[in-house]
Amino acid sequence: MKKYLFILFLIFPLTLFSQKIGKIKLKDDFYIIENDSLTIPLDEIIVFKKRKFGDSKERKYYYWYYKKVHNAYPFATLASDKMTVINKELEGIKSKRKRRKHIKKIQKFMEGEFTDQLKKLTRTEGRILIKLIHRQTGETMYEMIKEYRSGWKAFWYNSSANLFKLSLKSEYHPESEALDFIVEDILQRSFANNTLKEQKTKLPVDYFSLMTKWKNINVFAEIDAYIEKYR
Repeated sequence: MKKYLFILFLIFPLTLFSQKIGKIKLKDDFYIIENDSLTIPLDEIIVFKKRKFGDSKERKYYYWYYKKVHNAYPFATLASDKMTVINKELEGIKSKRKRRKHIKKIQKFMEGEFTDQLKKLTRTEGRILIKLIHRQTGETMYEMIKEYRSGWKAFWYNSSANLFKLSLKSEYHPESEALDFIVEDILQRSFANNTLKEQKTKLPVDYFSLMTKWKNINVFAEIDAYIEKYR
């Protein structure tokens, strides 16, 4: 299973917490001192209040996913960075044969660099990684395989993934899927406390709108159903 997840990554080049949350942003991102010519640019400040869980099971769920997200996110940002580089390099390559050769060269490099790390991913981490790749690149793994390899290979790899209850067509929807919202909450808090380095997402994600949307919904109950479905 872990070997399969590695292959998937290489086939393209690569009330929730009963909490209140506040956002402090100075007008135009500047603090202007009156009667003085000094203008100081300030970063946006996000203030998180301490989480509160309904019970120990909810706490366990959250921190279990916290570990999974931290394991998967660096590979998603790597995929996004590599996609940017590849697209830039391919702009100057008109020959289809040379483009395929270039992509295979990158695949070989990625395999040598990250084989051991990717093999350690669990199925849950693989599922989160697929979603986070969509968050960071704006494309699903299925779309990328189809673009860089072929429609047939995309179909074949996705059919194989389905045997492990994975889908390369999975998209990231924190506005409608409970697990994705939990993932986004973990990401935002991790960016704020510098346990993860933030990379700008290619998808429009408004965290504060999400907090309002999920405020009165028992997210963990929905995740229970999700886990049962993919057990």
